[in-house]
Amino acid sequence: MAVKSKSKEGKRLPPRKRPPPDKAEGLILQPGPVPSRANDSPPARFPVVGIGASAGGLAAFEAFFSGMPAEIDPGMAFVLVQHLAPDHKSLLSELVQRYTRMQVFEIEDGIKVKPNCAYIIPPNRDLALMNGRLQLLEQRLPHGQRLPIDFFFRTLAQDRHEQAICIILSGTGSDGTQGVRAVKAEGGIVMAQNPESTAYDGMPRSAVATGMVDYVLPPAEMPAQLIAYVTRAFGKLASGASVTTPKTEDALKKIFILLRSRTGHDFSLYKEKTVNRRIERRMVLHQIDRLDGYLRYLQQNPDELEALFHDLLIGVTGFFRDSEAFATLAEHVIPDLFKNRRADALLRIWVPGCSTGEEAYSIAILLQECMETLKQTFGIQVFATDIDSRAIETARAGVYPSGIASDVSAQRLAQFFDRDENGGVFRIKKRIRDMLVFSEQDVIRDPPFSRLDVISCRNLLIYLGGELQKKLIPLFHYALNPGGTLFLGTSETAGGFVDLFTALDRKAKIYKRIDSAFGVYHNLATASRCPQPHETTRLPSSRHPADGKKAGLREVAEKTFLQHFAPVGALVNDQGDVLYLYGRTGMYLEPSPGEPGMNILKMAREGLRQSLTSALRKAGTQKKPVFRRGIRVKTNGEFTTVNVTVRPVTTGAGGIAASALLLVIIEDASEVNVETPPTMVPTTDPAKEGVAAASYSHPRIAALKQELRVKEEYLQTTIEELNSSNEEMQSINEELQSSNEELETSKEELQSVNEELATVNVELQTKVTDLTRTNNDMNNLLAGTGIGTIFVDNRMCIRRFTPAVTGIINLIPSDVGRPVNHIVFNLVGYDRLMEDIQTVLDNLIPKEDEVRTMAGKRYLLRIQPYRTLENVIEGAVITFIDITNRRSEEHSAT
Repeated sequence: MAVKSKSKEGKRLPPRKRPPPDKAEGLILQPGPVPSRANDSPPARFPVVGIGASAGGLAAFEAFFSGMPAEIDPGMAFVLVQHLAPDHKSLLSELVQRYTRMQVFEIEDGIKVKPNCAYIIPPNRDLALMNGRLQLLEQRLPHGQRLPIDFFFRTLAQDRHEQAICIILSGTGSDGTQGVRAVKAEGGIVMAQNPESTAYDGMPRSAVATGMVDYVLPPAEMPAQLIAYVTRAFGKLASGASVTTPKTEDALKKIFILLRSRTGHDFSLYKEKTVNRRIERRMVLHQIDRLDGYLRYLQQNPDELEALFHDLLIGVTGFFRDSEAFATLAEHVIPDLFKNRRADALLRIWVPGCSTGEEAYSIAILLQECMETLKQTFGIQVFATDIDSRAIETARAGVYPSGIASDVSAQRLAQFFDRDENGGVFRIKKRIRDMLVFSEQDVIRDPPFSRLDVISCRNLLIYLGGELQKKLIPLFHYALNPGGTLFLGTSETAGGFVDLFTALDRKAKIYKRIDSAFGVYHNLATASRCPQPHETTRLPSSRHPADGKKAGLREVAEKTFLQHFAPVGALVNDQGDVLYLYGRTGMYLEPSPGEPGMNILKMAREGLRQSLTSALRKAGTQKKPVFRRGIRVKTNGEFTTVNVTVRPVTTGAGGIAASALLLVIIEDASEVNVETPPTMVPTTDPAKEGVAAASYSHPRIAALKQELRVKEEYLQTTIEELNSSNEEMQSINEELQSSNEELETSKEELQSVNEELATVNVELQTKVTDLTRTNNDMNNLLAGTGIGTIFVDNRMCIRRFTPAVTGIINLIPSDVGRPVNHIVFNLVGYDRLMEDIQTVLDNLIPKEDEVRTMAGKRYLLRIQPYRTLENVIEGAVITFIDITNRRSEEHSAT
């Protein structure tokens, strides 16, 4: 039953509707009927090995299973997933059976996996493992987009956790890469075929590029390594690798010290179970039985510290992970971010623990979709941080394997990604990439970002101990603007901080910052007394009050003075601006030189300012009366001892918030009656009464001690303000560093592009030089033959001509581009040149004719089609061959 919220911080989100199947994100698969398990016993726990391959996989299967014994203790089940033609019967089961003495089965829907057996996926099906049973599902994606290996590896990781083992063999593309991440996140291991030993190395290279492959081996060497790992991890030797016994605590602490010295990050407060499991895994990989032995190995092999560091950082991530939670965020939270927002107001979002960037890009895509719906553009800055530099580099590149098609809808892939068909990857479009700033940052140690509208910290808190969680939730509260949104993972909650956040949607883990938790963030180590610009409303100066407010302020001041018998005082706001004066205050307050102003701190006489400053700040922060006794104030050349009381005002007037008003009461200490009420004079501990009396026996000593205490408090307040300002500056510096890193990355990309352009430019210059040389050769050839030649295009416009033709036709260089019929020919009895050219272009048959010029010279006119290297007709070639001498000789001979 839904519970209505009475908080005025914001309304709760309405109940979420589950998206229909045709609009849900990711791959929608329809499982076949699941057999009843009413009489089944709980599934036995043993390792399951998923083996993925595509092209060239048969030879790899042969090499692998030829070296695998028929029975192994402890047993393992092997599941082979290969890209198969959907319309052909598979013979893979019969072929694999030749290489092994294990039982080999082609999978039927609902079959229960058993150790020392091999299972082969049938054609045209996707495969999933759930509760120890293999489930077949119909394939819904087009043939070129199916990723059955990724899909199975993910379900394998979810079902077997640290008992999941995946092997990537020969194949093209990147299928299996996303599954590798899922297996590693659950504590399993990954093997990949050595790319040099594959027929097709696309899949193994893509897996190795993630940095998460534990063993890179030829298939023939994998069985021995696999058996050694499983024997130590899950066999009889497994109990010797435990790292949770009391005897190993010192060794564990030393490992944390080595990690901190090497990487600068402290893992001692991370969840013990998670850390121990990752350390045990590294020990098994190196066949080390005892923790102290692994400690020595770390000291001797510093590279292993880096490997352990990256193993500890592996987390599950993906685009739109937990799609229902992202749907709620898109429907109920993101539209409110743009509501009533100015176009020049920057929307700031922080994604700590962003890993390889999928979550940050998902939020950026939702923001872009919302802006497109609103048909408006806003400034957006998404800060995405992580302590893993390798993950940040991947996120900055914005390039992801084709396996993301199972998490991102086809519409979003087309709209927000560019696909590289050659590499088989998707690249984030520039308009989305430009929203994000990626930076290496430790959310536990480094200052947080500030003035944020949304913090999305999903699946980070589950890896941290309770002490770190208690630090991070208040830190997020400090970093958010009033009313800001906190988005957590499905297994995380901010429920222990009911004074900081209220739940908008408990199932989606969306929380809203409570603005009434005044002063909570002041206790943060990273934000000690850091002022919040939205927490304070500055009151108007008393020299410009509205006429209608004067009477109300006076009534408030007089009423409070009468209640506490204060003869001299002032009503001020939390900044010290005087709103009303009561009594004769000239002995203690005087106008400050320079521009006229009414600020009590500037008006305070010598000796009063320091005490008054600390008292105002303390009373405004703690909302309690503050007393200062024995303050020596210089008045008319002499010192007067006074007592000061600062009280928060509990009643507002004139439209001014009462919580922002303070009443300052100043009394002459010599006039204070010994019967002063205890609210005016602080009580003294009876046990220390004798010491206090002795301390105040000499008035001058008492006054000096009081003055010293006041100055110490003032100094402490100043130090806290400086610390607060320093933290704020560190936060701003962190943002500037992130922007600087982003600019450096962009600079490197531009340099790379510039180098490519320079290379292309050199190639083009070389080609231009070659072309110029060829053109010169051609011109000399045409001029040297002495044959008049004209080149025309399909429209019979002149494209080029040789010098020899100018004696026949009156041509000049500017005639290039003009139709042939515009030119005057010096021919006698021949006026059908245009018709002959058109005839040649129509039937592609060369034509010859004998013509005579007015000067009496005879030429053989030849018209031929102009053919390109691709045998395309692009005009005609007209040549004039001088045959005058030949005809003269023939005439003389006759």
